[in-house]
Amino acid sequence: MPSQSGFPPAARVRASAEFGRVFDGGRRHSSPAMSLHWLRDAQPARLGLAVSRKVDPNAVGRNRIKRQLRDAFRHLRATLPPGAYVVVARPAAANLPNPALRAAFLALLQRAGALPPTDPAGTMPGCPSQSPTTIPE
Repeated sequence: MPSQSGFPPAARVRASAEFGRVFDGGRRHSSPAMSLHWLRDAQPARLGLAVSRKVDPNAVGRNRIKRQLRDAFRHLRATLPPGAYVVVARPAAANLPNPALRAAFLALLQRAGALPPTDPAGTMPGCPSQSPTTIPE
């Protein structure tokens, strides 16, 4: 029996026509490492990846990028709003270590509004990012 956090075929954007729909009708957000195209619809969150040979000429490098993004999406899928998410990697992604690649993906999802922004842990007392109950006296 597959786990709840698995990545079933229904969680993937695979058909060329669906990629086209997302590129034509979705909103795009970009970073130096990748761009995210998000088309909101009624279906559960699903992911499509485009990592070309221009990003990394070696299949091992392209597959590493796809594996990291797929795993990050798999862990976030339950919290994401419905829709099709297509990530297009850029050459800068090939030079990023795995944690930075995942962080760039997370930042794009937050910028797109698919995830709430993370609350930075402030180090200064009275910082607006802290709740009033945690301000020292």
